Amino acid sequence: MILPASKCIKVQMEGGKTADKAVGRTKGGLNTKIHAVVDGLGNPLYFQLSAGNINDSKAAVDVLSHVDISQSNVLADKAYGTGEILDYIQHQGSEYTIPPKANTGNPWRCDWVLYKGRHLIECFFHQIKWFRKMATRFDKLDTSFLAFVYLAAIMILLK
Repeated sequence: MILPASKCIKVQMEGGKTADKAVGRTKGGLNTKIHAVVDGLGNPLYFQLSAGNINDSKAAVDVLSHVDISQSNVLADKAYGTGEILDYIQHQGSEYTIPPKANTGNPWRCDWVLYKGRHLIECFFHQIKWFRKMATRFDKLDTSFLAFVYLAAIMILLK
């Protein structure tokens, strides 16, 4: 099981209400993050959107709660090494392979050989960005954008 990695997708949506749009202003402009969970083969299991200015770790527990992670090993990057996320993973009966941040007071051991499997989520996001509509986010509403995320994932799985 690989923890959600999120990628920023630039959006071109000036003006209007943003209540039903996962849009946040960052240095690069207006962005949306796609949080995804993939299995050990790189197949997508769950997607969720958040604004681009929200930290990745804030959505991680919510994303993981939609997937059964019991008896699995969750791989993620350093951004997901917060106490809340690690506690949630352990309470689900799972293990984690997340490297500690450099400023962590009590660092834990990380299996770097197992951690190499995290490339599956990066490869998935690389494939999903082949779809121009994903990389530019022409859709204004979350529902239509997320629907296309699912369609793109289906197209990737059918290849």
